Amino acid sequence: MGIRKLGYVGLNVTDVDAWTDLLWRTLGVGVTDAKSGTETIALAEMDEFKYRVALYPSGVDSPREIGWVVDTPAELDRLTHRLTAAGYTVADGTDDERDLRGATHLRWFTDPAGFRVELAIGETKVRVAADRPAGGPGITGLGHLVLATPHLTELRHLYETVLEFRLTDYRSPGLFFFRCNTTHHSIALGTADTASIHHLEFEHATIDDVGRAHDRAHANNVPVSISLGRHMNDKAISFYVKNPSGFHLEIGCGGITVDDDWVPHDFGQASVWGHRHTDTNPFAVKDS
Repeated sequence: MGIRKLGYVGLNVTDVDAWTDLLWRTLGVGVTDAKSGTETIALAEMDEFKYRVALYPSGVDSPREIGWVVDTPAELDRLTHRLTAAGYTVADGTDDERDLRGATHLRWFTDPAGFRVELAIGETKVRVAADRPAGGPGITGLGHLVLATPHLTELRHLYETVLEFRLTDYRSPGLFFFRCNTTHHSIALGTADTASIHHLEFEHATIDDVGRAHDRAHANNVPVSISLGRHMNDKAISFYVKNPSGFHLEIGCGGITVDDDWVPHDFGQASVWGHRHTDTNPFAVKDS
């Protein structure tokens, strides 16, 4: 398979300082500034690589790009051909964009929901941010994202048929989980009236790391938008906070891996326990 993993997410944000404060004080994520052309972008460093989340100062809060890491130039060309054959216009990224991402090759297209999707080769190990809070390894990387969209059928076709993601499982009437490696899922797609990111998941090493982040969230008065719980499908233990752009960050650990013998199925109940929502759950099963 050509796509190896979720590499990074870029966000247009109206309050970079609030994001930086949340990332550092509560989640232990260092943020550094980088220049790209005339822009100054805040880069959130979660592991040994250059960054996983880029924050672009903006007058609006909105997704800017979703970046997938591809194995080889040959696979990038093959996926480009598949996208072109499916009617997508694929363009090369600029030199500045490629340099910012630490990539050797970069191409992008616009998906049916209007999101810019990037395919990149190469990652640069240049972690420079300050050390994390004491008490454990903490965050280990960017786990997955969940998109809410009125174009569910088209997005499913893009990821499952064109980009060759595999369906792991689903929950009726319209929430689907896809993988591009052995991790249970790297992306999930759900139905909504407006296209948006429902949440990004920040992967942690241990339940103690999740617990410490939970304590820091309460100490720093960060709104916990979905309480601590364990998911039914991937078995991860997590909680969610509302970020300054208005969507959720999931703080989790312990998700299962799957192999080629895995059979997609409807996993029914959303969580084994916990995960109480402070607001309406857009993916809740409606009573008939």
